[in-house]
Amino acid sequence: MIIQFKGEVFYWRGPAPYVFVAAPEDASRQIKAISASVTYGWGVIPVRARVGAAEWKTSLFPKNGAYLVPIRKSVQQSENISVGDSVTIQIEI
Repeated sequence: MIIQFKGEVFYWRGPAPYVFVAAPEDASRQIKAISASVTYGWGVIPVRARVGAAEWKTSLFPKNGAYLVPIRKSVQQSENISVGDSVTIQIEI
């Protein structure tokens, strides 16, 4: 399953040095629908993510009914991403 959405980059005191983008309601519903068959525990879902030219493997974190996409420091730097930016993210589950 491939899902693409746009969201605002925010800081959450989760695992550093990551920033995050929350999947919107519709995307989160689609992810939740298949979550039981793809999670490897605690509701965490492995994905391949892409922003601009950067692609990386990561895991979605469930939080408050949505899923958070962590953006690692190397991607933040290569794609010039800062807190408050709006980015288009593609995830492949």
